[in-house]
Amino acid sequence: MTGAGSGIGLAVARRLVSDGWTVLLADRDVAAAEAANAHIGGSATESRAVALDVSRRADWDRAVQDVRDREARLDLLVNNAGITRDRTVEKLTDADWHQVIDVHLTGTWLGCQAFLPLLRESKGALVNLSSMGRHGSFGQANYSAAKAGVVGLTRTIALEQARHGVRANAVAPGAVDTPMLAAVPEKVVNGWLEEIPLRRLAQPAEVAAVVAFLGSAESSYITGQVIAADGGATPP
Repeated sequence: MTGAGSGIGLAVARRLVSDGWTVLLADRDVAAAEAANAHIGGSATESRAVALDVSRRADWDRAVQDVRDREARLDLLVNNAGITRDRTVEKLTDADWHQVIDVHLTGTWLGCQAFLPLLRESKGALVNLSSMGRHGSFGQANYSAAKAGVVGLTRTIALEQARHGVRANAVAPGAVDTPMLAAVPEKVVNGWLEEIPLRRLAQPAEVAAVVAFLGSAESSYITGQVIAADGGATPP
């Protein structure tokens, strides 16, 4: 899984390890992924950290070969890596736009494309992280566009790969209590809380539980869906 060094990615890795999965914790910051793997006891299930820049096809090609050489199969791919470069539309630079699109949307596409052959062999599943921001979010045109794109990509893969037994779903969290949130002004966070019926932030483990479910056999008849984990903020 990508973006495994912190936040939601770390929580998902911890949950999958606790469920008995062998997890490859991929992150551009491999030291963070290694620390995460040690912290969650991943070595007990032969989990390991790998360096991966999701925006680089060569990194994905290397990851596929690594999995084929060492694990021989893949049952679940979780695309979670993400960054933010927040500005209003008029103030966005080309770099702000392309960096966010490259990580969230291009990175997800590259990962799915690279690993679909292995997923077909195992009749596995993929889970892509979208966001409540897919509906539009002030100051996040790049992020919102990318997360909306992830939904369209996921649905398309579900339609194309169903005949091969591969399932594809997306999880769309709302505001989650992660290190990334620390940079958001308290006034802004309080405004978000007013829009959330449950009146609190999500914990990373709560999002991880949804990802784990979608990767398990218990969700064997669910594909092409977006599961909102946002405390009721998004209408049905």
